[in-house]
This record gives sequence, C-alpha cells and structure tokens, in this order.
Amino acid sequence: SFFIERSLLEELVENSQIKEEFYPSPEDSVQKEAVPRRTEGKRRFDPYAEGVEADLEVIRDPSNELSSSGAVEDYVKYFRDRFKRMERLLRQRIDVRTAISVRDALRAPANARLKILAMITSKRESRNRILLAVEDLDAIATVLVPQNAPLKLLKKAQSLLPDQVVCFEVRKAKGTLLIAEDVILPDLARRAQHMAPFPVYAVLTSDLHVGSTKFQKDAFNRFVLWLNGKYGNDKMREIAGHVKYVLIAGDIVDGIGVYPNQIEELTIKDVFEQYRFAGKLMEQIPDYIEVVITPGNHDASRKALPQPAIPNRFLEPLQESRKICSLGNPCLLSLHGVEILLHHGRSLEDVLSTVPKMEHGHPEEAMTLLLRSRHLAPIYGGKTPVFPERRDFLVIEEVPDVYHSGHIHKLEHTKYRGVLIVNSGCWQEQTDYMRRHGFVPTPGQVPVVNLQTMDLTTIRFS
Repeated sequence: SFFIERSLLEELVENSQIKEEFYPSPEDSVQKEAVPRRTEGKRRFDPYAEGVEADLEVIRDPSNELSSSGAVEDYVKYFRDRFKRMERLLRQRIDVRTAISVRDALRAPANARLKILAMITSKRESRNRILLAVEDLDAIATVLVPQNAPLKLLKKAQSLLPDQVVCFEVRKAKGTLLIAEDVILPDLARRAQHMAPFPVYAVLTSDLHVGSTKFQKDAFNRFVLWLNGKYGNDKMREIAGHVKYVLIAGDIVDGIGVYPNQIEELTIKDVFEQYRFAGKLMEQIPDYIEVVITPGNHDASRKALPQPAIPNRFLEPLQESRKICSLGNPCLLSLHGVEILLHHGRSLEDVLSTVPKMEHGHPEEAMTLLLRSRHLAPIYGGKTPVFPERRDFLVIEEVPDVYHSGHIHKLEHTKYRGVLIVNSGCWQEQTDYMRRHGFVPTPGQVPVVNLQTMDLTTIRFS
C-alpha cells in the first residue's frame, strides 16, 4: 500500500526570462496593444471566420468521471494514482530510466550513487540546508541538500513543491539519509507545435466576475462590439473577423459568499441573476463564434479540483440565447488540431507563495513551473482544495500547444519548449482585497491567438 500514515489521511479529511516573440497578425498592420476609441474602419465587415466550419474536439473533461466519496481510502487511491502517473512520465526521460525504489536505495552501500523517484511530503530549510522528507509506494527517506551544494542545485531545491513527484540523483549516507546531487523534473521534450490549416483566431479570457461592482461592463461591451465588427479601426476589425473561438477560463460570475464582506462589493446579489446577466452579455457574441466556458472558484461549481462543469440550472439563461460549450476545470480541447489546456489557475497562488522570488506580477513563471512539473496542483492542503478522486485528473499527461489560465488577474505570456503559456488577465478592476495584498490587475486586455501561426496579439478595451 502507499506509504502514508492513516492518521495523516484522517487529518486531511478532517481539515478537508521572456524574449518578445509574439507579433500581431497581419504582420506590421496592428500595434501590439491598440486602444481603438471608436469605429474608425471604412471597410464592410465581412468576417472570415463565419465561413469556416468549427472544429472543436473535447479531449479531456472530468465532469462526468468524478465519483469519490472523500473517505480515507480514497486519499490512498488518489496519491497512489498520482505517483504511478508521474512515475510513467518521469521514466520517459532517458536520464531517469535507471532510477530505483527508495527501499532499494536505502539498502545500498554507503556512498553509492543512485537515482530514486519520490514524492516530497515535507520541505524544511535550515542554515542554508534543505531537508526533504520523501516517499514512494513502499518506503520513506530523507534527502538533504547541503549548504555547500552547487548554486544550481540549491535553486532547483528551493523551487521544489510539497507533494511534487521528481527524480533525485543522490549519494547514500547513514540510515535513511540520502545526499542530493541533482533534481530532475518530468519536464517537456521539445516538439513542434500543432497549427491550424486556416487563419482562425481564439480569444483567451477569464475572470469576468459579473455581479461585482468592479466588473468592467463598458469595456466588455466594447469587446462584444469589436467581435461584431462595430468597434475599432480596419486592422482591429480584420482581427475580429478571424475570431472563431472565445475561451473563458473560469470566474464567469463573482458568486456569493466567496470571501468575507463580499456582499458589499456586489451589484447583483443573487447568483442566478449574475448568470442571467452574463447570458445577456454573451448572447451578443456572433453565432458563428464558438464560446467555451469552464468554472473558477467564484462559480457555482464545487470548489475542489477537479471541478465539474457549472450545473445546467445556473446556465439556462446563457443557453437560452446561444450555444455555449460548458466544460470542467481543467479540460483539454483541440481547435483545428491545436491542443489547448484550460485551467482556471487557483493553484498558482500556492506556487507563488511557496517558491522564493516568484511574484503575482508574473503568473507565467508559476505556470511554467507547473508545466515542467507536469501537474496543475501539486501542493495538497494549500489554498487550493483538491478532491481525492480515484484518478488524478490534474496530471498533465498530454503536452498542450497552449496552456491558458486565469485567476491571478494579470495578463502575461511566454513560451516554453513549444508551448504558448498565457495568463489571460480579467474584466474586474482592483478590489479592496487586491489593494490590501498589493495585487495590480490588468482588466480589459484581451489576448488573441492566431491558431495558424501561434502569434499572439493583445487588444485593450479598458
């Protein structure tokens, strides 16, 4: 059985460097961040995307596969499944295939150099040393990163996350102590991106927070007008005409009772009415554009990951006026062969608060670390609740072409080994909570991806 103390499980149940490489398209025709103030275009709006047949395939959606009861035994099955899936990913690396079990490593003679695959159960820094409690399916050990370790190794160790599964290159010491000499993450192999055969675009957005006093209704209305070819100059409208998909990664509404005194910052104080108003906004999006929504922690879905799709009783006002594709969080889509991972991104908070020198102003760095770790929420017991499903739906088994998150309310993007990483900002101005914590959002800024070239253009509507 998986080596986790039953008392620990019962306690868990009880307390249940970016180089600018993105350019507007068409080339040299649009400023990267344009702020059109009115409809300046003279050409007739003839949207290219209207003549393109939608090609949307749902590859993974957890909504209909969730079955756990949350019992202690479910936690055992969950962590066993996580470990086995991560082990398979790690062993795809040539430099990890010789790794042995923790038990076999502890039986090795002193000073033997070995590799092990293990989950980090705790991490402690003391006097420039890092002590890691690790385990696999059969045994536990302690991995020490000494104070005289190379700087590169120290930086790797400082970025390690609780409950992460990695490969350690170690030297056997006394008892259950292993001295770390390197840390290997599952990471990504370099590969070519998939690209669409047509110049169709996808809007990546999130965090509307409809119902909040801080929701930028005017900016969102300009966004909808732009999609209809009624806002912006000819170049902006040309981009709008190529938009075939709008992907919204969670927090459609602000919800009710999500944080203390939230009611004071709501203009709509009924969650059904919040979704009804969101439906009025979305019904104005042209019918030929496919709209995909997933839940965030403010939405009317369960809070623990993985989240099923928002229940139909809340979405009826949205579905009455136009077709909406509602999926769970996280989910994996294919748009004309381009695979896009949608993940609301609440777990980014845990990463940003755990890893030294990571900041809320750069969520793309935390997203890159999750991608390299091949897990969307490795930290168990942090701010992000994770439900113990029998299968770990949060393991990144298929490498996407685009990884899209929100939650942090800060638009940033980067590329890592052929994956376009985008945190899509928001439509909510700075709240009192954000102000108290020093978070500066970027509302009303929309990243648009050309699926044929993978170029990204940002358009401002604030």
